[in-house]
Amino acid sequence: MTPPTPPKHPVHHQSEAPRDLVGIGIGPSNLSLAALAHPLAELDTVFYEQHPAFDWHPGLLLDGATLQVPFLADLVTLADPASPWTFLNYLKTRERLFPFYFAERFHIHRAEYAAYCRWVSDSLPGLHFGHQVDAVRWNPERDVFEVDYTQLDTDGEAEALGRTYTKNIALGIGTAPHIPEPMRPLAEAPGVPVIHAADYLRHRESFLTADHITVIGSGQSGAEVFLDLLRNRPVGHEKIHWLARTEAFAPMEYSKLGLEHFTPDYTRYFHALPEPVRDRLVPAQWQLHKGIDADTIAAIHDELYRRTLDGGWPETVLTPGVLVRTAGRIGSTKIELHLEHVQQASRSRITTDAVVLATGYRDRPLDRILAGLDPYMRRDASERPRIDDRHRLVLDPSVTGSVYVQNAETHTHGVGTPDLGLTAWRSASILNSLTGKDSYPLPSRTAFTSFGLTPQPQIPPARQPKTLTPLVAD
Repeated sequence: MTPPTPPKHPVHHQSEAPRDLVGIGIGPSNLSLAALAHPLAELDTVFYEQHPAFDWHPGLLLDGATLQVPFLADLVTLADPASPWTFLNYLKTRERLFPFYFAERFHIHRAEYAAYCRWVSDSLPGLHFGHQVDAVRWNPERDVFEVDYTQLDTDGEAEALGRTYTKNIALGIGTAPHIPEPMRPLAEAPGVPVIHAADYLRHRESFLTADHITVIGSGQSGAEVFLDLLRNRPVGHEKIHWLARTEAFAPMEYSKLGLEHFTPDYTRYFHALPEPVRDRLVPAQWQLHKGIDADTIAAIHDELYRRTLDGGWPETVLTPGVLVRTAGRIGSTKIELHLEHVQQASRSRITTDAVVLATGYRDRPLDRILAGLDPYMRRDASERPRIDDRHRLVLDPSVTGSVYVQNAETHTHGVGTPDLGLTAWRSASILNSLTGKDSYPLPSRTAFTSFGLTPQPQIPPARQPKTLTPLVAD
């Protein structure tokens, strides 16, 4: 988002009393943290989000698309099933418990998860939407963080400036759509039909009318976009290419023991590994979190098979193992993709009318927000922030506060980092660390698998709490 123009006559709101926690960003991770912090009366918390309301992957809320984790992976249940913010309590407030019971759904619709999160965000106090955090600094004289923000109006323009002081911070700014370098000039050019899958629903109707469409990316999003396009194109005139860098359109690992890679036990094991080993493991484990669920693969095959019933084959091309080397325009309407097949060491090109990039997401850079903390931050050999086993940035010992990191620590905590199934556990771990006690008792063991020959030490019980600020209404 382009930084807003400062207001002509800014009003500077300043809260002098330091809070216990300021959350930056309100996605599922920090929304979980806010929900679990809500009953802890000793904590004074506030959360800021630049968007005007909670918004979770709106471009991918396709009809029938489901979460890839069970409904128990809501914001709170795996840490506190008695919380008022559970998905089941959401259904109860909507008088939908019996329909859900008879539906026998373990994996809920993605749109329903988004609606549940909106319900929580609309109900919780202390969530400030339309507030863009601009900078974070450490104030050594007061032993607090300074958080500067801009309050935005309904048009996203600056309305007022403010500053909050806090003892601790929770970063939950999420990820951003990744545009591969060869496609970036086209994706950034106005009017060119090259979009990221994150914007698919907004452009869906115009893309369905394109003569030829190319989908790039072999993960769940690419599969869902391909299936949606296929179902809505006429038989015999589908004209869809589906290209992927991976060597196969592969299913996601969903065996019972394979799923134990998304447990706190594996997270502790991964964090204790040497940095070079961690860096080799993450890309090698792509099928744990970047594959396609079996139901979607089956639905794609069924749809393709149905189109052969009258003879002939659907006009589709599905090719894995392909890199897009370069891309450009032909005339005013066509797009040309220059391809390379790695295994064959061959090259080719295709002409298409529209491109959907299902090329995943990357961590949003922390440098802009945390520029003021750069002198205090400790980094690894690849210049990434070091993050300890309590999800805190490793800072200079002179900084007495903590900066907790949510869903930006894959390099230190493994493939489970973005998984919704670990969201409540991570939030509870942060709150236990913050309060210095087991506000949320967590299990000592979560997997049947013993990762490694040397047992990993458990995170010790939380220390005695620091002196916390009494809860004061904002």
